[in-house]
Amino acid sequence: MLTSFEVMQAANISRATLNNYISQGLLPRPLVKNPEPNTPTNARQIGYFPDDVLARLERISQLKKDGYAMAEIAKQLEREGFQAIEKTQGPELEETRMPFLGPDIQHETPPSLQTVQPAKSNSLRLTIDHIPFPAYMVNYNFELTWFNEEARTELLGSFENLPADIRERNALTYLLQGKLGRNGANREELLQFYLLLGKGRFSRNDLMNVLTGQPDTSNRQLVGVLAGSEPNGTLVQLPLTLRLENDEVAHYNVYASYYREGILFIHLPSHADSDSVLGLLERRDEVIRNLLKKRLPVLTDVAVLVADLQSSVRICTELPPEEYFELINQIWATMEPIFRKYYGTHGKHVGDGMVYYFFPQPDCNFIFNALMCAQEMKSAMRKISKEWQLRKNWLNELYLNTGLNEGHEWLGIFHIETKVEFTVLGDTINHAARLSDFARGGAIWATKNLLGQLPEKDRQRVKFGIRRQDADGREVFVSASYSRVHELIYLNGSSNEKLNDIAALPVTEILEIEG
Repeated sequence: MLTSFEVMQAANISRATLNNYISQGLLPRPLVKNPEPNTPTNARQIGYFPDDVLARLERISQLKKDGYAMAEIAKQLEREGFQAIEKTQGPELEETRMPFLGPDIQHETPPSLQTVQPAKSNSLRLTIDHIPFPAYMVNYNFELTWFNEEARTELLGSFENLPADIRERNALTYLLQGKLGRNGANREELLQFYLLLGKGRFSRNDLMNVLTGQPDTSNRQLVGVLAGSEPNGTLVQLPLTLRLENDEVAHYNVYASYYREGILFIHLPSHADSDSVLGLLERRDEVIRNLLKKRLPVLTDVAVLVADLQSSVRICTELPPEEYFELINQIWATMEPIFRKYYGTHGKHVGDGMVYYFFPQPDCNFIFNALMCAQEMKSAMRKISKEWQLRKNWLNELYLNTGLNEGHEWLGIFHIETKVEFTVLGDTINHAARLSDFARGGAIWATKNLLGQLPEKDRQRVKFGIRRQDADGREVFVSASYSRVHELIYLNGSSNEKLNDIAALPVTEILEIEG
């Protein structure tokens, strides 16, 4: 019989590929037993395959070169007289950690990536505060936003507090500085793990840049991880094998639960019962609400969008109460999918207006997201206005006046038992709100600072400028220009006093953005 290591060497395949063939029913499960005498390994148990497995692997390789899909290969092997093998689930080999996933599996499904089924109804009721296993949450830049004590001591390293600046909280950096990550064998394992989890949302360059600070990798084995399948569903399970400081092996079943705000990881020891963890993760609204309550204030780059309904007091007076609430609810319901499309996050706002925050994303520019969102909102509001004009036979135009700004501010949480609100403190949101007050006729106004943060290629897609009057009193649009607010409006009148806060702020009107 051949050990799994001998099979991988003879067939020139990775362990992940070997596991994949087993899970697909292309290869038999190995016979796991104590190593035979003189076997060069420190593992307590290893897998053994029959000698004829090499002939089967050679035929699989040939069929793949001929363009057969994995399901077709299984049928072809059976037609050719190879014994049919029942498909399996989960990790097959317990010999060592998962090695590099090579380029030979670029079009295969990693066997370890499983969509998790709901927990049993009688599972123990676990809460976020009492998870007895390492657990932590990251945003979609893979920056730590929450962790429990077990994660800090076992995985993330001994530190007192996280840095205030979110940009200094790279999760992979902390994992590699922890007592397990310092083991060289574990470093590649952890990198592969996060590459696999980040697929689908990020491009290869973006993901490698987020995780390692390098925009690409020449390591073809890691490229193979990125080319394979991606996580499917809001909750997936992955095995993770790490070597301890005494060179013993720790096996985890890692549950990754995806939310709009980030990914929650729970590292469950392989011997532990999963029912209580799955029961917790089923209660998604409760979990994310409790996690957000624990999120500490952080310093972060943010683009702020504030939008208010023009003449809302007059409209409220003209409409019956039930119709006014219907209108506001329609506006919110219409704008919600637009905000989601551009990764907007609800903010705290008094009244019937809207505040949304846009945070840095690995796969797109958050400032450009805010601009595109504002433009789509403006277009959607025109349709709502026409609908209500026809319905009410009135001449009112409905406008959302929008202000945009960007800055580096404190993000925190205001919460009560059943409600959580994100809040940004500082001039960034105050100036965006004042710009919304300044805007009229559904216009979008942005600060010079916001547009100045855009890359040149993105800024060229934005048509912006200032409307001026020529010597004859005619309005002229001066493209790609800015003006201070006090040069555009008379501020001494009582209705404009609140705009004195932004009197010297350079601003511009956004007219159009190329898609």
